Amino acid sequence: MNLKKFDKKVKKLDTLDIGLTKWATVASVLVILSAWDAARYWVADTHWGWFLAAAIIFAWRPIKKWFK
Repeated sequence: MNLKKFDKKVKKLDTLDIGLTKWATVASVLVILSAWDAARYWVADTHWGWFLAAAIIFAWRPIKKWFK
């Protein structure tokens, strides 16, 4: 799929669609964590600060664009 087609399809999405996509991602991660023991143990053994750092890194660009 080329980028023009992708842009056209993404522009059709509204706020509810994007929000539902986020919730679907959260649900998918929970399925993986509940079904795969190795992933569950890795999450439980990893310090919460690493997840906070990842969240800040992933959110940096959208937040920067929002306040620009």
